Amino acid sequence: MAKTLEDSAFLRIDSVVKEFGDFRAVDQVSLDIAKGEIFALLGSSGCGKSTLLRMLAGFESPTSGRIVLNGQDLAGKPPYERPVNMMFQSYALFPHMTVWDNIAFGLRRDGLPSAEITARVDEMLRLTQLGKLAKRKPHQLSGGQQQRVALARSLAKRPQLLLLDEPLGALDKKLREATQIELVNIIETVGVTCVMVTHDQEEAMTMASRIAVMSEGRFLQVGSPSDIYETPTTRFVADFIGNVNLADGTITVDEADHVHVQCADYTHYIGHGITGYLGQPVTVAVRPEKIHLSKDRPENTPGDMNRVAGKVKEMSYFGDTTLYHLELASGARLKVSVENDSRDRQGALTWGDQVWAHWLPSSQVVLTQ
Repeated sequence: MAKTLEDSAFLRIDSVVKEFGDFRAVDQVSLDIAKGEIFALLGSSGCGKSTLLRMLAGFESPTSGRIVLNGQDLAGKPPYERPVNMMFQSYALFPHMTVWDNIAFGLRRDGLPSAEITARVDEMLRLTQLGKLAKRKPHQLSGGQQQRVALARSLAKRPQLLLLDEPLGALDKKLREATQIELVNIIETVGVTCVMVTHDQEEAMTMASRIAVMSEGRFLQVGSPSDIYETPTTRFVADFIGNVNLADGTITVDEADHVHVQCADYTHYIGHGITGYLGQPVTVAVRPEKIHLSKDRPENTPGDMNRVAGKVKEMSYFGDTTLYHLELASGARLKVSVENDSRDRQGALTWGDQVWAHWLPSSQVVLTQ
């Protein structure tokens, strides 16, 4: 008999609601997370992701619904009775304690034998590569090192579930990017199930095996990073994750193998069928890197579709790519990302250039909500 998701769910969030007076912070959320998964709750401030994390930790109680971890209903269990550990954005390290003592703190409070405490702390020091820093105080460490101490302290108690609240928010961009991969490797080595909260799209895309995009207390879409990015199901998700061009239009041709959507400046030719009807208002999403630029009118597009003329009004050079903002006839803007695959910038497009943008029939996503 095939194993179902219900059988394999290590953490189950079942129809959870959290209300603060008249305000519903979390609204009928359900989710199954597998053992060993790194799962990200992604959304802007106030969307309910931190409230949900606090309910998993036991700092808040659901108004209704259930949270089940490894078959055990967590209802009514205080934080200290849950096989859960939470790492906060501030790291909350004890400034007067050494790295070694910070990691050992929770184990000592649980009354573990001295030999076992030493063995676990040493194991965590090796895992997080902090052995040479064991005698230092937190103020003698870099931000990335403090983050690893906080992680080591959280993992030392061998929780069934690790909760990360904006785990890299205190680090600068370059260090954050390096630490993301390091953090994932440590979590996967230990094998702990992890739920993280972040508002940083790149952090969620880099670290998580699956992501839930939240807004106004609800999950708008749950899926792998590539699913969320390449096939968003709503306009909000498409706009929230990465750069995107969104154009409102109307379905003018609706066939089983292709669709036409008429927009203000151009017509989209979609190379597959959709669930829609003639005359239906829709939004078409195209990522900037899916669009190509040429100074000459492209001839390889279907009919007179999937192409539009524009003028370069703005451009942003990022080193590996350049993002061009084209002004179209209606005054609308179209963003196009071009890879800088050559050091020679001679002949590159610049402000005021007249260009053609064009894209493939497989590049768009049609959104009906």
